[in-house]
Amino acid sequence: MTGLTRTPWLVLCIVLTGLSGQPALAQKKPAPQPTVTTPPQTEEKPTPYDGQLARLAEVLGSIHYLRSLCGAASGDWRSAMQTLLDTETINEPHRREKLTAAFNRGYRAFAAVHTSCTPAARTAEERYRNEGATLSGEIATRYGN
Repeated sequence: MTGLTRTPWLVLCIVLTGLSGQPALAQKKPAPQPTVTTPPQTEEKPTPYDGQLARLAEVLGSIHYLRSLCGAASGDWRSAMQTLLDTETINEPHRREKLTAAFNRGYRAFAAVHTSCTPAARTAEERYRNEGATLSGEIATRYGN
């Protein structure tokens, strides 16, 4: 082969090498992937009443267990806790985790001690309801709008 006859082959090889990474004309281009947007996370700043709120969550967990133990079928205390979480922890997953842990801690504390409804369990439930009312009143009075 002479230099003139090799040139078309060389050009053809270079062109084919360059096209090897390209999609064929009959192939469709991949569809663009939809972008997933996550809600913006606000910076979590502790509130001045976080300690009282955690205690209130713990009290709600205790009351929820004791009321269920003593035959009250309503889930009012659990739904009150859910409302508290929805109101106080919007876009703040760490605060939500802390309050949920406090609720569960209160629930488990009495579950470990009381396995049946006794006069002591009823007394504890009444005292915790009073403490919860006091805490919620203090928080609302001091920090409410």
